[in-house]
Amino acid sequence: MPEDAAGRSFFRELASLTGSAVTVTTTGGKSFIGEMRGYDPNSLSVCLAGAKDSEGRTFHRLIINGSIVERIVRSEEPFDLRSLANEIQKIFPPGEVKYMEDARVIQVLDKIKVTESGVEGTGPLTERVRVIFDKFVKEKSKK
Repeated sequence: MPEDAAGRSFFRELASLTGSAVTVTTTGGKSFIGEMRGYDPNSLSVCLAGAKDSEGRTFHRLIINGSIVERIVRSEEPFDLRSLANEIQKIFPPGEVKYMEDARVIQVLDKIKVTESGVEGTGPLTERVRVIFDKFVKEKSKK
């Protein structure tokens, strides 16, 4: 893997697609839609789960060789964790809510973890964060 800043940034972006619905188009013009499960940083081959091709055939798992990948497009809008972190910050003292963009995690009071999948932790403060999370998700789904 490249050690320069641009290379690290590229692989960070590619890694952020893991778990997302993507469309992979090959140099031969074929398209596959599925959940990106992983990639090989050396060959840029990608693994899709629940993939479907343009002819409607389905594949439980599909590995596409990186040498024929023309483009990868995220099919869904990413969960806006930064905006959620801003909402959570409104009820906690300054510095107690940390958004770690690369990890796609919000840490609250060093004991509550928030990801796009939900809120992890226990206690009344966790419940307050969960209420904010649920309201945020509900408002975003209306749009």
